Amino acid sequence: MTGLRAHVVLRDRDVDVTIEVGPDECVALVGPNGAGKSSVVEAIAGLVALDAGGIEIDGRTVDGARRPVPPHRRRVGLVAQRPDLFPNLSVARNVGYGPRASGRSGREARIAAQEALAVVDAVGLSSRAPATLSGGQAQRVAIARALAAGPAVLLLDEPTSALDVEARESVRAALGTAIAGRPSILVTHDPIEVVALATRVVVVERGRVVETGTTAEVLGRPTSAFGAAFSGLALVPGTATGTGIALDGGGELASATPTEPPGGAVLAAYHPTAAVVTRDGDGPVRTVRSIEPRDGLVRVRAGELVADVTVAAARRLALASGDAVHLTVPPGEVDVYAPGR
Repeated sequence: MTGLRAHVVLRDRDVDVTIEVGPDECVALVGPNGAGKSSVVEAIAGLVALDAGGIEIDGRTVDGARRPVPPHRRRVGLVAQRPDLFPNLSVARNVGYGPRASGRSGREARIAAQEALAVVDAVGLSSRAPATLSGGQAQRVAIARALAAGPAVLLLDEPTSALDVEARESVRAALGTAIAGRPSILVTHDPIEVVALATRVVVVERGRVVETGTTAEVLGRPTSAFGAAFSGLALVPGTATGTGIALDGGGELASATPTEPPGGAVLAAYHPTAAVVTRDGDGPVRTVRSIEPRDGLVRVRAGELVADVTVAAARRLALASGDAVHLTVPPGEVDVYAPGR
C-alpha cells in the first residue's frame, strides 16, 4: 500500500500507536490533551526519534531498523498551530524556501511557490510581508509552504486552533484543497473539522489507540469515552433487550429501532439534550454527581447518565449533588449497538 504506515513507540512518553493512511485518505487523530497525538506527528516528521516500531512513507522506510532518514528528506509537510513564517522574507519567498533548500533552481522554486499559493487562494499575497498578514492569511501561506515542497504526506497538527471562527472557515477550505489526492493526518479538537476533512478517525487515549472507524461510525456510533464526548453524545453500557438496553447501573432505556440480539453486551448512545430529568416518574433512578453550566444549558451528571437541561428546568427542579432523580430518553433518540459496531 502506498501512503503512510507508522508504528510509533516512544517509551519516555508512554506512546505506542499504530496508524495507516491510504493514498487518498485524511485520517483524523483525536484524543484528550496529553494523549500522545502530537508525539505521533512529531515522530512521523522525524522531529522525535523512535524507540521501536517503524515508519514507511509511500513505500519507503524512513525510520525503523536502519538509520532514520532526516526530516528534510522524508517528504513530509507539516502545518502546525502557528504559521512561523520567516519575518524577513516575502510570502512568495517563504513558500519557495522549501523547494530552493532542496536544490531546485530559483525559477523552479518561484513556480512551485506560485502553484502552491494558487491552491490555497493566496496568490495575491505573494509580495506581502508576514507581519502584514491576518492570522487566517498567514496560516494559508503556511499550508502553501508545506505544499510547495511536494510532500508525500501532509501532517496537520491543530492547524486552525489559534484562529477565530471566520478565519477558520477560509483555512478549512484551503486545507480541503491541499489534502486532495495525498495521505494526510489531521490532529484536531474540532468535530466540524473532522466532518469537513477526514474520511477516518483514530481515537488515542493515554498513548494507545482505543477506537478507529470511518468518520460516520466514530461520530455517530462511538465506542470509546472520548469518542462519545468528542461527538457530543452520552454513551452508556448495558445488555440488549427486545426493546432497547438494560443498563449496567440498573433500569432500562427503550430504543425505537433495537437491532441487537437480546442478552448481548451493547452500548446506547443519545444526545444529552434529549434526556428528561424529573424528581419522580419513570426511567432509571440515579444520584446526581454534578451540576455544571454548558453552552447555555445545565449539564446534569447522574450516575453514568448525562442530561443537558435548560436553566429554567434546573431552577424548577432545584437540583443539587446527592439528589435522586429519574432520567428518561425518548426511544427515537436512543441508538443501541454492539461495541464492535
